[in-house]
Amino acid sequence: MITPDSSTAITALDPAAALACMQAESALLVDVRESAEFDAGHARTACHLPLSVLERDTTAAADLSQTPILVICQKGPRSQRAAELLHHAGFNVRAIVEGGSDAWLAAGLPWEAGDEGAQRYSRHLLLPEVGPAGQARLNAAHVALVGAGGLGSPVALYLAAAGVGTLTLIDDDRVELSNLQRQVLHGQADIGRLKVESARDRLLALNPRITVHAVAQRLTSDNAADLLKNADVVVDGADNFATRHLVNAICHDQRKPWVYAAIQRFDGHAAVFDLRQPGAMPCYRCLFPEAPDAQFAPNCAEAGVLGVLPGLLGTIQATETLKLLLDIGETLSGRVLHVDALTMRMRESRLQRDPECPQCGHPTMR
Repeated sequence: MITPDSSTAITALDPAAALACMQAESALLVDVRESAEFDAGHARTACHLPLSVLERDTTAAADLSQTPILVICQKGPRSQRAAELLHHAGFNVRAIVEGGSDAWLAAGLPWEAGDEGAQRYSRHLLLPEVGPAGQARLNAAHVALVGAGGLGSPVALYLAAAGVGTLTLIDDDRVELSNLQRQVLHGQADIGRLKVESARDRLLALNPRITVHAVAQRLTSDNAADLLKNADVVVDGADNFATRHLVNAICHDQRKPWVYAAIQRFDGHAAVFDLRQPGAMPCYRCLFPEAPDAQFAPNCAEAGVLGVLPGLLGTIQATETLKLLLDIGETLSGRVLHVDALTMRMRESRLQRDPECPQCGHPTMR
């Protein structure tokens, strides 16, 4: 790799002066941003040559050897490095564009708008772990959310923003004033509306490229298998053990992962139950074989909850869901993450599969 001479002085021109230079000297504008950035939009007539390519081999610019060059990036710093590399290699670098593409666009100069999807998801496309192929996986994915309340709100918002192509929202409740302290999918004007309808409107306003199925039903043993069958991942936003046991049973039968969280007062915990391979990982009933007595497990309406807590745990759920869909990183499968919001401390405990588990225990894996 060529190391540029740090003492090299490269002229910086504001966008209007750079355009005038291009026109007067037939100079070529070289955009050195990465592909996702360039595809999201670029100065008209600019050619594309990423800095990451130049850093490996400046001969990639061989076709430009007889051409005056101006260099542009997003804001400026990468232009300086690319210009130094090209200058050191003998290319005719006239200047860099001060302020980069941001300044060019702000100045109202000729601009080629990119694909709306490339712009929307450009920060994902820059991540090697996601990239175009990963974003395509998200766009084709289907996630079912059981509950459109405190936990379901941040999960749904972030999955919609990330471009998860189909979201099925399952909830039969209506928006109440007391919900608004934490259920950020809904607003004052939504009081009295079905939560799934309010949520659908909010999510489509955020990202009209996705599909949202609003199912105004409570998840029951009669409808659960049908409602969850097309989902790649199920996310739990329920507030009771019976619904979670049902989700666990259906996901076990359908061999799919689900993402769990629970909150109360200032505490919460989250886990992933990856049931794609029966018996390989623990399930929810390895953690809670039976529902505890109600007096020992009051819900938020009875015990209260810090309004921001479901946002914290729901964001963790959304993160785990995206990792499952992209097949990246290490999920919380086999682990339980405990969050204490009062001390802002997190701890982790290991969860082993219980051979006597009423759901997944041997010998039949039930």
